[in-house]
Amino acid sequence: MAWKFLPSLAAAAFAAVLFRLFSRRGDQARSTEESARRRRARGNDGTARGASSTDASTEGQEVAASSEYDYEVFLSFRGPDTGAGFTDFLYTSLKDAGIRTFRDDEELRVGEKFALELLQGIKQSKISIPIFSKGYASSPWCLKELVQMVECQKNGRQKIRPIFYDVAPSEVRHQIGGYAKAFRSHEKKQRYDEETIHEWKAALSAVGAINGWDLHSESNRREGEFAKEVTKEVFRELKKAYLELSDCLVGVDNQVDEIMEMIGAHTSETWIIGIHGMGGIGKTTIAKIIYNRLSSNFEDCCFLSNIRETSKRKGVECLQKQLISDILRMKETDINNVDEGTQKIKERFSNKKVLLLLDDLETESHIDAFVGKRDWFGKGSKIIITTRNEDILHVPNVDQRYKVECMDRDQSLQLFSKHAFRKDYPLDKDMVQSNRAICIAGGLPLALEVIGSLLCRIEKKKWDGKLKELENVPPEDVMSKLK
Repeated sequence: MAWKFLPSLAAAAFAAVLFRLFSRRGDQARSTEESARRRRARGNDGTARGASSTDASTEGQEVAASSEYDYEVFLSFRGPDTGAGFTDFLYTSLKDAGIRTFRDDEELRVGEKFALELLQGIKQSKISIPIFSKGYASSPWCLKELVQMVECQKNGRQKIRPIFYDVAPSEVRHQIGGYAKAFRSHEKKQRYDEETIHEWKAALSAVGAINGWDLHSESNRREGEFAKEVTKEVFRELKKAYLELSDCLVGVDNQVDEIMEMIGAHTSETWIIGIHGMGGIGKTTIAKIIYNRLSSNFEDCCFLSNIRETSKRKGVECLQKQLISDILRMKETDINNVDEGTQKIKERFSNKKVLLLLDDLETESHIDAFVGKRDWFGKGSKIIITTRNEDILHVPNVDQRYKVECMDRDQSLQLFSKHAFRKDYPLDKDMVQSNRAICIAGGLPLALEVIGSLLCRIEKKKWDGKLKELENVPPEDVMSKLK
């Protein structure tokens, strides 16, 4: 059965993959909780070492980060200004919601060297929250943290959501008032060179221009309630900020770079790109990576998964409700039919710069329901579509089309090996069986993943029998065998 593969396998294999993914997530959640207990044991109450509540809410556990991120939120603040008041309210609220939060403390601010734990705390967080108070700019440590946050944002690793506690955003952005006074003091002391001072000012200008939370303008400053509102918003942000990906990615970098290059030339324009290919070939994985890279540049993001199947079970209007709810931050929205949903999207999104990932569209009516025309969305919006049906992308609204191809032999061998042997390549003694497996899969990533995981679970002496069984099965029956 040499290098061919029938798409019927892809739909079937999803069942096996989903089962395995949910099992893996359960293991990850238990592992994450155990790690949190160890961090608390090392770090007193978890301050500056990442806290996670043992009685975290179910929702909080749903936001569990991948192993790449040790924390979800980094709080930067000047202790004498807000440490015992608002910052403490916010830290407690985040912790109670099950959000792993890094809160620095004075122990880490010893001498001139930027503490390694602070640096790691920022790098390993999904969202950084600088709390701008009157004395924030007088603290070199706060300014050093801010520079690192901006650096991480540029690399696409995290978002910055500032809180303007008792200063106006303009004071931060333009370094006027108390912030100007603070910099005169830094310059007078001559402890930092001009380049460092310039970096600090540039960071303040950049973050001061970001749309954040303005407590400064609130006439009735109920700080506890405000902290709860911030927590709700952060929780919502975390649920959509980063789409989880497999740890066993192979051969996607070049494809992602090619698509990013297509988008890069049109960063200020609304742009719609369609990614197409057979089922199980990796379209959604590639689209998720692109979504993650772009999401730091957007306040309003939405990922609608498995539209083809969901629309059959629940109707397109159900997905339109989710899209409107995610972008407009509404708990519920009344939509009685698809036309009504389409009209709401058209009316409410025209002034919003959005990032949308529409996964597995099947018909032109799906495109009409979600992205009828480019001017439905604010300037600079990016819409990513994945589909098995290339024909639906041949419409004026789709700016670029990208076809995802099957894996070559070397990539297939590597992906299979990651799932079957938990290593990049098989040993010489396993090469014959591995080659048989990749021939059955025909370069389809989902098939390689499923077959590799299947063989990993059975004894080695039974591999030949299982492979022969798959080789002899008629293509239309491969699905049930893999399930």
